[in-house]
Amino acid sequence: MKRRELIGVLVAAAVLGACGKKSKLPAIAPGKTVLAFGDSVTFGTGAASGEDWPTLLASRTGWQIVNAGIPGDTAEAGRGRLRGLLDEHQPALVIVEIGGNDFLRRRSAKAVKDDLRSIVQTVRQGGAQVVLVAVPELSLLGVVARRPADSPIYRELGEEEKVPVIEDVFAEILGRPELCADQIHPNAQGYREMATGIHAALKTMGLSLAP
Repeated sequence: MKRRELIGVLVAAAVLGACGKKSKLPAIAPGKTVLAFGDSVTFGTGAASGEDWPTLLASRTGWQIVNAGIPGDTAEAGRGRLRGLLDEHQPALVIVEIGGNDFLRRRSAKAVKDDLRSIVQTVRQGGAQVVLVAVPELSLLGVVARRPADSPIYRELGEEEKVPVIEDVFAEILGRPELCADQIHPNAQGYREMATGIHAALKTMGLSLAP
């Protein structure tokens, strides 16, 4: 089995394990608007224009994906700009990848989790579905050993709010130097792997109709 296929299988298994039968959500047809909400990893820092994972995911799904990634953004600050994006774009789905900069600033896990919960609730109030992409929590051991692990707050929040969580994709990439532009950003190949992993998880949830 190729490495890319293996990542897809592992991601699908992780999503099913975390969300159980609740992972199946209404499908989103090609042409629908999807909001990718996040930080520099959503923006695509570390690769050229058009090599970010939202653009690559759009080509796989047929969705009109709005890249709302801002380098340096935090879950705390992101709360303030989300409502305007929802009103402007009226997305059917919001894929949330944020929290890494909060960890870098040493904010408490509880504070980050509370901000993520607010983001999830705001998306739901706006009438869209929401999916979380788990983000590794910075640790010296993880950076040195190249063995980053998702912060447990994403799985916890997924269980508490009944939100699907895409686990291990980002952490898997950061654990492979050949897929990284630096210690916290994927490179072009890394973003391709990220799009592959996210797409595999979304298909498992029933959201993505494209092959």
